[in-house]
Amino acid sequence: VADLWWVYSKPVPEDGRELWTLFLQCSCVTALTGGLFYNWMFASLEYSWHLSTAASISFSLLLLLTLSLVHPARCVFSMVMPTLGTKQGRKLLLSTCLVVAVVNITPNIISNVKTILQVIRCICKNSSDSLLNSTALLQAASQEFGGAIQEAVHLLTFYKPMNGRFKFSSLQNTSSIYQKMDLAGEKISRDFLSAEVLVKDSVRVGNRLVAGFSILYLCFESTWYLKNYLTNLRFDNFYITKRLERLAADRKAAHLLVGSSKNLLRPTGLKLSREEGAQCLVQAVLLTVALLLLLLLVAMEHFAFSVADTAVRRAAQFSVVPITLHIKYKAKIGILPSFIEGFGFPSEEFLLRDFEQNYQHYLISSSAHCKISPPVPPNPSVLLVVGLLFCILYSTVFLETYARRLCRKIAASFFPSWEEKRVLYLYGKLSRRQKK
Repeated sequence: VADLWWVYSKPVPEDGRELWTLFLQCSCVTALTGGLFYNWMFASLEYSWHLSTAASISFSLLLLLTLSLVHPARCVFSMVMPTLGTKQGRKLLLSTCLVVAVVNITPNIISNVKTILQVIRCICKNSSDSLLNSTALLQAASQEFGGAIQEAVHLLTFYKPMNGRFKFSSLQNTSSIYQKMDLAGEKISRDFLSAEVLVKDSVRVGNRLVAGFSILYLCFESTWYLKNYLTNLRFDNFYITKRLERLAADRKAAHLLVGSSKNLLRPTGLKLSREEGAQCLVQAVLLTVALLLLLLLVAMEHFAFSVADTAVRRAAQFSVVPITLHIKYKAKIGILPSFIEGFGFPSEEFLLRDFEQNYQHYLISSSAHCKISPPVPPNPSVLLVVGLLFCILYSTVFLETYARRLCRKIAASFFPSWEEKRVLYLYGKLSRRQKK
């Protein structure tokens, strides 16, 4: 592995064997990167397969030529991988996590809300049907009541009664009501469908923009680091490397490294400086805020499913509401009582037959004929993936410092002569500080 890395980091191969080794290494790296690039465009960014294929092939060929011919480009590309563990890498992972959550959770929330609306629509429609059918009950009651009045006054030969039947008109044409309810339901469905499409399109476009910007910024940050490494001797130069230890031992000044241990760090050590620790804490707090917002979205999904599931189960358990129409009628007829009593005759009353009848009807709120889509439960795999991604994100918060140290080691392996100059500069700085 050390020999392969030596060939890969050399500016120019010395012979044909090293040239073929370098070309094979670049070909393997390019093939792996092209496959990941295609999967990223097609699966995560949701581009079409032919566009993803064309872009990945073009990117792979360009990358192969660049890595094979340009030595600093190999260094920048090698530093891109550790840079994924820095803030820009976290942005990529966070955007991926956001896409996974929104694409899988938002449709479930909208579907469960649609289920709740379907339950409400079903209850309203069945209640309206049952209530409108109750008018037939009133019509039958009025017919029987009118018939009883006709029979009661039939024996009165001196009085010809009018038609005792009530005229009761019930609403028979319910198609207009059903049509309005169907139109309202279709409008709600279209609004929810357009909202779902808008959310998905917005997330897709936003994810593509964030992903493209993050990739470009990753390359820019690696290039910026290499540029500062090659032009500024003080940049990121406070590590006790093996070359510095050998230089101090050769000049019998090992005490310089011991006395300056508070200001210097070992690149392979776990110790963090005060600035690095504060930066990690700030990044962890920001990441926690993003996690809380995402957990709020997950809680909304569980709440929508709970409400939809409860609505469907309770709608199926709605009991039939009985309605009883009780009609009790009692009347008597007196023939000119005041006139008869004036002549001294007793008044006479004709009693009519009593009428008492009960009419039963039932209000039905739900029906098996309603088209209600079942509630969509939360997908536990989505929560598992989101949790795994956030574990990686939290790990990158603390690994960011070590990723930068790894970038320094990569740059040092690609440019050993410049690393010698940096070591000499740091040694001179420590010597001057010791003399003061």
